[in-house]
Amino acid sequence: MALAASCRRRVGLCPLLLLFLPGLAAGAAGMLQPRDTPSRERKELGGLWSFRADLSPGRDAGFSQRWYRRPLRQTGPVIDMPVPASFNDITQDPSLENYIGWVWYEKEVLLPPRWLQGDPAPRVVLRFGSAHYYSIVWVNGVQVVEHEGGHLPFEADISSVVQGSPGSLCRITVALNNTLTPHTLPPGSIQYMTDKSRYPKNYFVQNIKFDFFNYAGIHRPVVLYTTPAAYIDDITVTTTSSDSVAMVQYQVSVVGSTANSLSLSLRDQEGKVVAAGDGPVGELKVLNPNLWWPYLMHENPGYLYSLEVQMQAQVGGVLLQDVYTLPVGIRTVHVTSTQFLINGRPFYFHGVNKHEDADIRGKGLDWPLIVKDFNLLRWLGANSFRTSHYPYAEEIMDLCDAYGIVVINESPGVGIKLPESFGNKSLQHHLAVMEELVRRDKNRPSVVMWSVANEPASELPLAAYYFKTVIAHTKALDPSRPVTFVTDANYALDHGAPYVDVICVNSYLSWYHDSGHLEVIPLQLTAQFENWYKTYQKPIIQSEYGADAVPGLHSDPPVMFSEEYQQAMLRAYHSVFDKKRKEYVIGELIWNFADFMTSQGTTRVFGNKKGIFTRQRQPKAAAFVLRDRYWKIANESSCLPPVITSHSLFL
Repeated sequence: MALAASCRRRVGLCPLLLLFLPGLAAGAAGMLQPRDTPSRERKELGGLWSFRADLSPGRDAGFSQRWYRRPLRQTGPVIDMPVPASFNDITQDPSLENYIGWVWYEKEVLLPPRWLQGDPAPRVVLRFGSAHYYSIVWVNGVQVVEHEGGHLPFEADISSVVQGSPGSLCRITVALNNTLTPHTLPPGSIQYMTDKSRYPKNYFVQNIKFDFFNYAGIHRPVVLYTTPAAYIDDITVTTTSSDSVAMVQYQVSVVGSTANSLSLSLRDQEGKVVAAGDGPVGELKVLNPNLWWPYLMHENPGYLYSLEVQMQAQVGGVLLQDVYTLPVGIRTVHVTSTQFLINGRPFYFHGVNKHEDADIRGKGLDWPLIVKDFNLLRWLGANSFRTSHYPYAEEIMDLCDAYGIVVINESPGVGIKLPESFGNKSLQHHLAVMEELVRRDKNRPSVVMWSVANEPASELPLAAYYFKTVIAHTKALDPSRPVTFVTDANYALDHGAPYVDVICVNSYLSWYHDSGHLEVIPLQLTAQFENWYKTYQKPIIQSEYGADAVPGLHSDPPVMFSEEYQQAMLRAYHSVFDKKRKEYVIGELIWNFADFMTSQGTTRVFGNKKGIFTRQRQPKAAAFVLRDRYWKIANESSCLPPVITSHSLFL
């Protein structure tokens, strides 16, 4: 979705002036998900943190007064703020709901004494699952890391700071800025309102070109974890398979010392070792493998092996051992001119687009909500979703791997509309974001395709070089997966489409144009598909379609915003899908799984209402239309017995 929005605040200096400060950038090392192993410990820092928004005219008091040098409570009034959560909807303060600028978080933690002892002592790492948008982190007053981007993890080795401090108290301070510029992902812009007869002094708006609320805060878990001084830094796994044998190619990197020995064991779900190897690079041969299959495509979807990597290394005359276990799914992905193949079999995406969004917590990770959403997905018969319009939490991705839910993994490249957002500064940041995303999710079997952007202004000539470069870079990072971006441009004007492997098209026929005229859908949608395929000879996914429906609003004959209109629009689209999926249409993803919050505007009454579920996860009438359809498609294409229906699973 792409709709202009703005957040209005009275401030002094533009907070953008404070965004880019010199410091320690987040490194390009491995980004293995923290796990408890025989050699590693983890301490989660969720709960209440101290919080203070910088309300000074220039939003710069925190830096000029060096709030990071002492406990935050000594700098002025603080409040409790839950982590993970967005800060916007937690309080009754309307100025915080739409606040733009720097906010400050702090947490004091006692470290286990064993983390600070030994020769060599363990390595202590501070890791953030995500914080939106720009973060600067101090530990005991010492800056340890900066990170740009609101949807991917970053970390810092804080061993020298905490092991050199008296006692075991660790004070973590975070300065966080949610300002968006033309060169951030997603982009935004600051517009000053200079008419003093209408606006107060220094009044500005934060303009955005995307249709979801710009929630901010520490959105995902913060953890401290340890490794030995010499440790396994990164693991890369790719797989190939046939009916009777699979090959698991691996590459392991070690930091801190040259490993004396490096051994690998691949275990099945019963704990049996099915393959073993040694050395930093190699391949494991698995006989009669259990392949990773999508949900509803196999009676045992989401099968995961466990790859245990053990390293031994000498450091200062001491023998150190590190152990890391990585879930591994064996599956292949291949794209033809008309099909998307998983393990050599045609796969049809019947799924949803989502958002990380809920009442009160905003984009903050919430386990009850996550589990509820997956139960609804399986009830619905959905086999896939796109991470619209940013990478989702690792905890969500873990469940996709385990449940067999297929993922189109999208970068935060949404709202790229201005010509200046296609320049070199933006391009370099976009390339860096794709590196971070691929580094985090490269080993996930659920991720079958990367999406580098959603609804950019790809009709601009600048888009040709931009997307050619981003897509080529992503393919170089990961040659094993196809790459796309999601377009709403005219097929004849799109400068980025020549470089994608799969055409993903968004269209809202009878909604944003020809409003209320459902009768135009068959003709226009058929022409849409035929024009795209004739031009590019690539398979097509209808990556967005849908209509707003206010829960409980009914009308027969259907009128816009009623539940009946949402049902009728879906059925009109489905009639065309059923014809074209016999040819080259390989998927359909409804917009949206659930209602979600947006910025205020005359077209949005308390958010976007295109969900088939409400924001509280209650079904609208359209959910039952989609459920019947998805289970019918699943039974047509599945190798499972036809007795499996929507009423026999996940009720």
